Amino acid sequence: MTARRGVIALQLSLLVLVAVNLRPAVVAVGPLLPEISDEYDLSGTAAGALTTLPLLFFGSYGLAAAFMRRSPRSETLLVSSMALLVAALLLRLVDAPAALYAGSLAAGIAISIGNIAMPAVIKRDHPSSIALVTSVYTVAITASAALAAALVIPVDQALAGGWRVPLALLAVPAAIAALAWLPRLLRTRDVPGARPAVGDGTRPPAATVWRSTLAWHVTFFMGVQSLLAYVVVGWLATILQDRGMTAETAGYAFALTNLMQAVGSLSMPLLARHMRDQRPLAVITVVPAFVGFAGIAWAPLGSVWLWGTVLGLGQGVGFAMALALIGLRAHDTRVAVQLSGMAQGCGYVVAALGPLAVGALHDATHGWNAPMLLVLAITAALVIPGLAAGRNRTIQGPAAERPPALHGVQGDNRSNP
Repeated sequence: MTARRGVIALQLSLLVLVAVNLRPAVVAVGPLLPEISDEYDLSGTAAGALTTLPLLFFGSYGLAAAFMRRSPRSETLLVSSMALLVAALLLRLVDAPAALYAGSLAAGIAISIGNIAMPAVIKRDHPSSIALVTSVYTVAITASAALAAALVIPVDQALAGGWRVPLALLAVPAAIAALAWLPRLLRTRDVPGARPAVGDGTRPPAATVWRSTLAWHVTFFMGVQSLLAYVVVGWLATILQDRGMTAETAGYAFALTNLMQAVGSLSMPLLARHMRDQRPLAVITVVPAFVGFAGIAWAPLGSVWLWGTVLGLGQGVGFAMALALIGLRAHDTRVAVQLSGMAQGCGYVVAALGPLAVGALHDATHGWNAPMLLVLAITAALVIPGLAAGRNRTIQGPAAERPPALHGVQGDNRSNP
């Protein structure tokens, strides 16, 4: 029992090491956008592209992996992901706009590999506690994003070198994660017939998942909640600065929202424990997010801390739910590989439209009212795929959608009648 707990603790530690690198490379850019824009004389649309570009590639590996005949081992994927991320972060040190955009693109590809691999790894290694382990994983992602958002401006102001220094420092934890996974990669290479970590090489045809209505519900929920999250990443700090906050204070408010996302993610398995399915979680996601966005846009500036907290809690529940649905709606690990690639591959393309559309609408109207009304409409629409994806069914065999065992939510293997 003690040995088993040690193995689980090691597995969770390795997951967390990767998770803490999957958002700061993008999140840290938001508070620095005014400084970056001033240096390179970027328009709102061009500045928004710095957060949109990596998002366009957040699911790029998933779109490719869904059609591969055989997946690389997860250890290979995760070491490659972290090594590429280090290279991308260092590329942004070059004093040229092209290098900045190229580094952002490469960072998006690196993060996409980790994004796609992780849900299937959780499905494989923790099949009886998917919601709980996913919650730990998402808390690590959101907490690291909050920390990056909180520290990027103080580090920028404290150290010489401008905005490049805090962005370059993000390469350190990425390098640590790559080195931590390397021994596990070398061990699996030495084991004859070691199973691939995100599939067994005999997965069902991609069409099984891509033709599933349920899979598309999961995909749209993933995509729309991610779109809203990256509107926050790309523009929250700028909106608050335009409303009169200092850059440092706006960074702290942004960090609070991300920290509350971690709290919301952590609460997801506790909320789900007493639910028959995940449909109530969709409502718990949408209502606080709608109220929070409205408060940030139009409530008195001094109350932003309250609205940021409300927004973060709703988005945290939504993010954890979106990732958990990949494991819960997949009948087995092979289907989880396909669904993870589809949901995140297509979902992050949808998400990438958010910061770009908000920036373009801001440029066109010279204000934030029209962009925020658009954001509120999208937030309300999120409930539609959320309710559909939250029903207890699984993608199981060709075009089959049947009630799943509720492993990872209620801790048993019963199917819904």
